[in-house]
Amino acid sequence: MTPRERIIATINRQPTDRRPVDLWCTPEVLDTLRDYTSVQDELALYGALDIDKIVWIFPGYNGRYFDPNDSGEITMWGVPTRMVKAGLATYQEYINPPLAGYDDPAQLADYPSWPDPDNFDYAGAIALADKARSCNFATIGPWISHFEIYCQMRGIENALLDTLAYPEFLDATLERIDAIQTVMLERFLQELGDRIDMIFISDDMAMQDRLLVPPETWDTFFRSRLKGWCDLIHRYGKKVFYHTDGAAAPLIPGLIECGIDILNPIQHICPGMDTAKLNEHFGDKVIFHGGIDNQHVLPHGTADDVVAETLACLETLGKGGGYICCSCHNAQAGTPVENILAMVETVKNFT
Repeated sequence: MTPRERIIATINRQPTDRRPVDLWCTPEVLDTLRDYTSVQDELALYGALDIDKIVWIFPGYNGRYFDPNDSGEITMWGVPTRMVKAGLATYQEYINPPLAGYDDPAQLADYPSWPDPDNFDYAGAIALADKARSCNFATIGPWISHFEIYCQMRGIENALLDTLAYPEFLDATLERIDAIQTVMLERFLQELGDRIDMIFISDDMAMQDRLLVPPETWDTFFRSRLKGWCDLIHRYGKKVFYHTDGAAAPLIPGLIECGIDILNPIQHICPGMDTAKLNEHFGDKVIFHGGIDNQHVLPHGTADDVVAETLACLETLGKGGGYICCSCHNAQAGTPVENILAMVETVKNFT
């Protein structure tokens, strides 16, 4: 089977020749893999390593591609960014949230930086998807979000406070964020057609030990909006790939009710995210993607530790099928190449 055939069969719960293995990683890790393989092209690199990569398809905006590794960029939502050094890695963080000083929903009409759905580069996305298809990879895009974008525009402290103190402002802003992306999403689905396999919705709703917002707050502000996106995506015959880090277990039943098909990244070191229990309760309702610990085992463990971690995920999350093994979010800067290879080879040899 090709990598795409393996991924598509898995998310449709059909037989495969072997379990699929994907990889998320930071640019630093990607560079170490380039050095190891002497392959510079990213898609060719995944092919050389026999990784079933689900390739990201991000449309550009207003004639440029927003690069998360460049400092000083302003996002399409008008949010300034800066680069921050953390150990071996360099990360982009959002600064000076432009809606921080707003307090009235009426002010939103005067905000100058709402994105225009017509200004996304759908032709560029088609070209990226065609390249992925030529390498026999599955595709995912474009990246849409409700709360993450709100937090960027408003600031995380304000955003959390708004759920209690300024619910009308939160609701009005989310409505604009939703409406803009809904138009973009439907255009994306129409333009890309069979070139896209999954739609990526990212809304981190949890921390390492608890939810960011209580379930009733999620029900009030996010449930119906997520369901609207899921329904739209399913009308076009695509799968919903939903990302939330952390101890998200209390929300999983609601996410499934909304219609998500694939849940990522399965941060099993967090309370409530035990892989065996997740499979027991939800394994027949959702596909799992991720699981391999990127905070301790992948960066700091031995290759044998990675083998044991990978086998544990395959035997629990993968019990009965419905699992795409992958690093739990990005493999971090400094992760040894041999640990990446240990994960990939363990999946390929699993029976």
